[in-house]
Amino acid sequence: LQRFIQEARAASALNHPHILTIYEIGVTGSSRFIATEFIDGETLRQRISAGLNLAEALEIAIQVGSALSAAHAAGIIHRDIKPENIMVRHDGYIKVLDFGLAKLTEPKRSTTDTEAPTRAMVNTDAGTVMGTANYMSPEQAKGTHVDARSDLWSLGAVLYETITRHVPFPGETPTETISLILQREPAPLTRFAHEVPPELERIVTKALTKDREERYQTAKDLLIDLKSLKRKLEVNAEIERTVAPELRSSASTSTGPGAAATVSGAVAATTPAGTHSPSSAEYIASGIRQHKLAAAIALLVLLVAAFGVGAYLHARNTEVAIESIAVLPFVDQNHDPDSEYLSDGLTEGIINSLTQLPNLKVIARSSVFRYKGKEADPFTVGKELGVRAILTGRIMQRGDNVTISTELVDVRDNKQLWGEQYTEKVSDLMSLQRDIAGKIVGNLRLKISGEEHNRMMKHYTENSEAYKLYLKGRYYWNKRTAEALKKSAEYFNQAIERDPSYALAYSGLADAYGLLPNYSGGSPQQEFGPKAKAAARKAVELDDRLAEAHTSLATMLASYDWNWAESTKEFKRAIELNPNYATAHHWYSDGPLLSTGRVDEAIAEMKRAQELDPLSLIINAELGSNYIFARQYEKAIEQLRKTIEMDSAFYSARYNLGEAFELTGDFQEALKEYQTAYRLGDDPAMLGFIGHAYAVSGKKDEALKTLDQMKEISRQRYVPAYSFATVYAALGEK
Repeated sequence: LQRFIQEARAASALNHPHILTIYEIGVTGSSRFIATEFIDGETLRQRISAGLNLAEALEIAIQVGSALSAAHAAGIIHRDIKPENIMVRHDGYIKVLDFGLAKLTEPKRSTTDTEAPTRAMVNTDAGTVMGTANYMSPEQAKGTHVDARSDLWSLGAVLYETITRHVPFPGETPTETISLILQREPAPLTRFAHEVPPELERIVTKALTKDREERYQTAKDLLIDLKSLKRKLEVNAEIERTVAPELRSSASTSTGPGAAATVSGAVAATTPAGTHSPSSAEYIASGIRQHKLAAAIALLVLLVAAFGVGAYLHARNTEVAIESIAVLPFVDQNHDPDSEYLSDGLTEGIINSLTQLPNLKVIARSSVFRYKGKEADPFTVGKELGVRAILTGRIMQRGDNVTISTELVDVRDNKQLWGEQYTEKVSDLMSLQRDIAGKIVGNLRLKISGEEHNRMMKHYTENSEAYKLYLKGRYYWNKRTAEALKKSAEYFNQAIERDPSYALAYSGLADAYGLLPNYSGGSPQQEFGPKAKAAARKAVELDDRLAEAHTSLATMLASYDWNWAESTKEFKRAIELNPNYATAHHWYSDGPLLSTGRVDEAIAEMKRAQELDPLSLIINAELGSNYIFARQYEKAIEQLRKTIEMDSAFYSARYNLGEAFELTGDFQEALKEYQTAYRLGDDPAMLGFIGHAYAVSGKKDEALKTLDQMKEISRQRYVPAYSFATVYAALGEK
């Protein structure tokens, strides 16, 4: 009882306009009582049910934050901030109830508290869970030491509910709610409320950070951010109203010191006998003060609005859309190879969505994945890739749920453009991918057409299991080994079984079969070609507007049928559908253009692919190969050496460089590169290049030994007939 009285007196001593005033603590008969001011209003719970706009929600949070700041400065922690303990007067003025009471008493559930089960509170010993489950901080839920930062968590939870009309951790029982608080992240505000400013999302996310060291450290810190956001929104509202005359009249209804004075007068009118009513002189003086204050507020609003208009006009002339971006590989926080396909797949999916926009330069997958597993500085990455915006992200899987956090940065000034955190089911990954892509476009200030928006947000399958299998297929396809490609084909086939209308899965299957001969020790094209072509045709049949499908079909028409005309037609269609698809430019250059002698066009297409995918080893190596076809050997050597600087163990760059040296007559360097390539790739076809170099350099014995080696290998593995022919031709044996 003594502690109860001390806490009540401490709370009453705060004398803060947003804290319920306690006038008397006493005893009548056998009952003890507390006399407080009368609040003519309703609880925040009731106001939430009726609905609040964003400005009202922010104003409520600011007033509650102000009360908490005063209480914390006095050493008092509320511990039970919730909508039932916040009263809203009819004029919008806030009063926080139960300061100093919730800490030591077991509150009774009110009739309006149907969604907020309360845990028993007996004392403040460690291990005791105190507070209301939906609004408990993690440390409260664990029953560990609680400090002022717990109140800030609770206010964050209240603000979340005020905006969305949903609690952040919707458990059906207190136990389930506490489990969610400790283990899950809340859904983003945008899941329930439209047009939520990114800054508000950031504020709420920070307030609800589980690690209190990462949370707002003081109520003042939280207030600074809330007030700053409120000012920005007010300025924007003034701009939209173009500083209309009615602004001046609306200023008189603003909450603030003027409103506080009015509330104080109302409270005085409802206080018990013994207090006096204001005299006429006091009333007149009060009115003069209020009118002066209203005039001052009106003038301030006009000045702020004028400044805002000027700032807006300046910004409109200086702020332009950001037209280049790199999506860095999402970090797999599970560090589990079995779930890595999710992080890689989400990254690739966002990239593919953004590439649908012709006016946005999007760095391709193979370039950004050079940064996988590295702590990359956004500024450095932006400079290396030639982009202005960088998206980074993290993903963690827990059972059937994933938590994803994102950050979009303008590398020009290292300013965060947007950031968000999601916690959803793995089955919702497709929707999350599209949501993230949409948020990126909005925060890059891009103007896109309705058709472009639809392409970016396109649903390729409604089957979440098929999508997961597709992601696994692409994950293994990108590994580029014989075993991985076979595994990718298995996953693509499984995705097709789940959804026979999944065009992307058929396209992936065609790509897997199409590449297998290149990575299977010289397996003949006839083994996989028909399967690849059939899958590609099915993909186009299912979705004629899918660039990947047309690219797959074009590649098979070129490499299997040598149908250059039809292949060219399909490549052009793919590039028309998606000009940012680097693979289409790459394979178009490497296929029908080079094969029909259109070398200049081939170089131009490969350079376009390189622009979209600047760190791709294969694109850089094949640009060097194109220079060889153009007989620009010095350019070829320079380009291929740059590629080897990127990765000294890259097989294709080595054998292309060997070819360039051979054509310039530098047989020693050519043999060195060919032999390195053979060691790296273990490809029997490379022996044909080695034997040819020996033969044309006059080393007939070495050439013959190489032929014997090829014959021996051919008993166990496939060696292309061309490899034998090129050595015999160089030896003069036609």
